[in-house]
Amino acid sequence: MTKQVKHLSLFATFLLVSLLVLPPFCNAQPSPNSQAEALLKWKQSIANQSILTSWAIKTNLSSSSHCKWLGIACNNAGDVIGLNLAYSGLKGTLERLDFSSFPQLLRLDLKVNQLTGTIPITIGLLTNLQFLDLSTNAFTGIFPLSVANLSMVVELDVSRNMISGELDSGLFPNGTEGAKTGLFSLQRLLIQDTNMSGYIPLELGNCKNLTLIALDGSHFFGTIPSSLGNLSELTVLRMTENQLSGEIPWNIGTLTKLIDLRLFKNRLFGSVPQGIGNSSALTTLHIAENNFTGHLPQQVCRYGKLVNFTASYNKFSGPIPMSLRNCTTLFRARLEYNQLTGILDQDFGVYPSLNYIDLSYNRLQGMFSPQWGESRHLTLLRIAGNMIVGRVPEEIVQLNQLVVLDLSSNQLSGEIPVQLGNLTELSYLSLNANKLFGQIPSQIGALSNLGYLDLSQNMLSGPIPNQIGNCIKLQFMSLSKNGLNGSIPDQIGYLVALQTLLDLSYNSLTGEILSEFGKLVNLVNLNLSHNNLSGSIPNSLVDMVSLSFIDLSYNDLEGPLPNTKAFNSSLKSFANNKDLCGEIQGLRACNTSLTPKNSSQKREHSRMVAIIVTSSISLLFLIFAVVGIIALYCRGRQGSVQEYKSQSRNENLFSIWNFDGRVVYEDIINATEDFNDEYCIGVGGSARVYKAKLPSGQVVAVKKLSTTTETMEIEDHKSFMNEIATLTEIRHRNIVKLYGYCSHERHTFLVYEFLERGSLANVLSSDKEAKELDWFKRVEVIRSVAHALCYMHHSCMPPIIHRDISSKNVLLSLELEAHVSDFGTARFLKPNTSRWTSVAGTYGYIAPELAYTMAVTEKCDVYSFGVLAIEVLMGSHPGELISRLKSLVDQRIELEDVLDRRLLPPSSQKIEDELNSIVKLALWCLCVDPQSRPTMSAASQVLEIKASDHWVPSNNNQPRAK
Repeated sequence: MTKQVKHLSLFATFLLVSLLVLPPFCNAQPSPNSQAEALLKWKQSIANQSILTSWAIKTNLSSSSHCKWLGIACNNAGDVIGLNLAYSGLKGTLERLDFSSFPQLLRLDLKVNQLTGTIPITIGLLTNLQFLDLSTNAFTGIFPLSVANLSMVVELDVSRNMISGELDSGLFPNGTEGAKTGLFSLQRLLIQDTNMSGYIPLELGNCKNLTLIALDGSHFFGTIPSSLGNLSELTVLRMTENQLSGEIPWNIGTLTKLIDLRLFKNRLFGSVPQGIGNSSALTTLHIAENNFTGHLPQQVCRYGKLVNFTASYNKFSGPIPMSLRNCTTLFRARLEYNQLTGILDQDFGVYPSLNYIDLSYNRLQGMFSPQWGESRHLTLLRIAGNMIVGRVPEEIVQLNQLVVLDLSSNQLSGEIPVQLGNLTELSYLSLNANKLFGQIPSQIGALSNLGYLDLSQNMLSGPIPNQIGNCIKLQFMSLSKNGLNGSIPDQIGYLVALQTLLDLSYNSLTGEILSEFGKLVNLVNLNLSHNNLSGSIPNSLVDMVSLSFIDLSYNDLEGPLPNTKAFNSSLKSFANNKDLCGEIQGLRACNTSLTPKNSSQKREHSRMVAIIVTSSISLLFLIFAVVGIIALYCRGRQGSVQEYKSQSRNENLFSIWNFDGRVVYEDIINATEDFNDEYCIGVGGSARVYKAKLPSGQVVAVKKLSTTTETMEIEDHKSFMNEIATLTEIRHRNIVKLYGYCSHERHTFLVYEFLERGSLANVLSSDKEAKELDWFKRVEVIRSVAHALCYMHHSCMPPIIHRDISSKNVLLSLELEAHVSDFGTARFLKPNTSRWTSVAGTYGYIAPELAYTMAVTEKCDVYSFGVLAIEVLMGSHPGELISRLKSLVDQRIELEDVLDRRLLPPSSQKIEDELNSIVKLALWCLCVDPQSRPTMSAASQVLEIKASDHWVPSNNNQPRAK
């Protein structure tokens, strides 16, 4: 007997047993009173929650009193036909909800809550149910086979949960009433005997009324049941982000009413049925991130209704689907990373609605057609890694909504169109690895939103235009491997947002290294190698506190290396220069002094110094005299104006709660000795942080901006106001407290509570302090950050998105309690909206979708939290390990591979389980698809449940198991 026959036989047995155990429920229809009692019993089991306040017996329980409760709908007889508590923040489980009390229930909608535990097998008793939505919760365990009993169901959605293939032995406790025990035992028998745990039940094919099946993000495995091809009414089939394998059943292509088919991010293989596309209604087809081979369905847009089409990251070969050329409805297309062939200017047409298209890393040939300029709504155009020839068409400048333009790694020639400067929304520009020549157009300086610029590996010549300094949002810039000449423009120093990379290597640049490089305090990687730079390395490079890698090899530099971490790398980074010296092995030691060789040289040196000093004093005296005369002349005319300005600036200079602002301002100036470096405890991109002890004995942290209100750049001012606006709106024990702020012509600063241990990044980098941060405390840090983000996302109106969650922006108190800080890039998120923005955040924590969408959502914070959680467990940033962890998300990850080896291994199984759950949650947060990540509410709930399950603080503050 085959497994399938055996499975069908067992299912028949299941139906027979169901008939034997269900009659007690079928023969006696529950009364409205018993339904109300069942609802109240469930309410009592999930703790008191404000959303269920109306669920109460105010007088004698009438037959219809429960029909007025929130979320309850009844028919004329008082029977409950609808239970709708979606988006209500509901917490708890469904274990004590007696489904047998609601035989007339038509609608059960509990989506987007914080429900946990398993989906009870008794849900199969709701035989009249038409609508079931349990999506976006934190359900675990298996998908109950009893759902196949819901023969009337039209929509079935259990997506975005943590349903896995593991059988939960605690699904129903011992002593559960007979019907439940019978159903559960039979389900256990079915699963054990047929090895179907976690599989999609083929019996779903018997639910003939189904129009929607949504199982995405739920960790199903095995094959897609061919029985789903029998659901002739099906319009939506979503199974994304699972572990499904095998081929797509051929009869899925026969579903003529199918509108939306989503199977991306699974392990499916083989060819895609060519019948897909024959549906006259198909608008969405997502089959990306699988192992498909063969050709794409050629008639995918046969009826001209296709809107979204993704097939990226597969092994498709052969031609571009012929039906795409005239698919004028196309809005979004992703075919990158395949082996598709075709001619760019022949196989693609005009797409007036197109917003996003990525054809990168295929085998496309041909050239750009001017008709690409007619897709006026394009925000992303990526055709990198193909064999496209010809010029960059000037028609591209008509795409005034373009945010990402990537034409890298092709065979494009000609000059960079000067009209690119008209694309003012452009945030990402990559033209590297082509055959472009001519100069870099100065108009590139008009791209004020540009965050990523790569023009490397071309044949560009001439100087670097000064106007590039206007691109103040740049975080990545590479102009390497060209023929650029001239000196490096001073305006490079304006690019204070540079973070990931500044690469000017392999050119013919001359002159000295700019002292202005010292302003690039966020820069991690600097490469100036293989040029003709001369002179010494300026001491200002010591201020580049984030610099981790520098390469100055193959130049004509001389003199000492600065004494910083970045300059203590290998000799390779400084080799082949004129005369550099330093402590690196292979370089000569620097002389301690450079004195004249004899007395005549000393006298000559002294004489020159005297002449220079005398001349300078005379010149200064003349300047002061002229300035004094002008000042006396203007004083009478401008005195009243200056008096008004001074008065206006000095009124309400310092806004602070529960303090006299003027007094505190003076106290801070005195406490820091006018911001003396002795009191500096931290340096950031555009600010320094000082420790100030006020006369009252209170210690505060003062974040002083490097600019004043007079000289503040627009972005600095926006960051300053963002931080004030955000922190005045929120109060949470795990968010740093803002005491006040000062906006003054002399100083601009913010005053916070002082947290003694400093940043989490510093604690983890210290072996001594990292050992003090034991496993229990690390779990508490992760939980505290989750609670803070949950509060910002779900308790603030409008929600607040931090946008820069990292270990540097988590501060620790003396007791190692975590507080989220630095809200300079935070955003208030208006409901049901998303907007393009420049990339904000710290390299290594930024969500991948910001590389191509720059759309701010709360899921960006969720991704950063996932990185942070892994970092806290590892004791250091996971770096490239993140991509490996994400590739292992469907496999078992050995806990020891992601734990800090400076600590002893977990001391008990329950502690180990706690850490395992955090790893699993972090991987969920790191999903590439933002919609598949949990909300911070769900993440916070998972951590809270685990805390109550496993941890009880003891008197010595060490964890002990329950």
